[in-house]
Amino acid sequence: MANPKKNALGRGLSALLENAETDITHSAGRSSEATLGSIAEISVLQIEANPFQPRSRFESNALEELAESIRQHGVIQPVTVRKMGNDSYQLISGERRFRASQLAGLESIPAYIRVANDQAMLELALVENIQREDLNPIEVAISYKRLIDECDLTHEGLSDKISKSRSNITNFLRLLKLPAEIQMALSKGTITMGHARALISVEDPAEQLDIFERIINEVLSVRDVENLARKAKKPKANSTEAEQKKDYYRDAKYGISQTLNAKVDMKFLPNGNGKIVIDFVNEHDLNRIIQLLQAPNQNYSY
Repeated sequence: MANPKKNALGRGLSALLENAETDITHSAGRSSEATLGSIAEISVLQIEANPFQPRSRFESNALEELAESIRQHGVIQPVTVRKMGNDSYQLISGERRFRASQLAGLESIPAYIRVANDQAMLELALVENIQREDLNPIEVAISYKRLIDECDLTHEGLSDKISKSRSNITNFLRLLKLPAEIQMALSKGTITMGHARALISVEDPAEQLDIFERIINEVLSVRDVENLARKAKKPKANSTEAEQKKDYYRDAKYGISQTLNAKVDMKFLPNGNGKIVIDFVNEHDLNRIIQLLQAPNQNYSY
């Protein structure tokens, strides 16, 4: 006999919303006669964000546009929450609507109230996230990995759950093996999924970064990158001393970048001197890098 809970999770968020056994909206309504599946008005102050929400970035302009729509028309689609305690709720889905409602100045928001444990919350949040159309490839890959690692799913089990082929899942997961700098560019849309797939076929991370820099500086097409990747996989003839030195500096740059988890650039001057430039995004990131550089056991030999 099939496990109804597993089937519900397998169909994603909609399954939970359609499952009457998980609906306790009637217990939170002002009227004791509220029927199963009715909508309760809940104060926004009583709702906390979903701690399992895999999405960390919400476009501010899009949120403001949604807030303006809510000011004019109200919240058309209720959010879904779970009851945590007396007058306390936690979002299951609808975080954009919730945030936009706060921006719009709403004091309360319509909500369905459901039953969900932490495991179900995590799985539902990840599955809902994957179903969004505006995710970048790295966000999709991270969601796949979390479903496998934290929800104890095999590739086959994940394939069944999200209705994606195993090859699709494998291709996305391989993106997480790319250097952090390339992953960041892919998430920002600086390079495409086609570029990334071509770079994955290059085994040496330093060579991946080398080709990546050419993509940025020379505006290479996906076909250009595929050709460079094929050449990179061919056995190399005996390299000259200059080529060996170039490889050494490239490996050193990659190693420092990975150790500090930051973009690193190396500049070489005609007299043989040079400098290393380390990028940081804010003061907190700068302090993190300084602490890493000051770590007594840090090894920077390459």
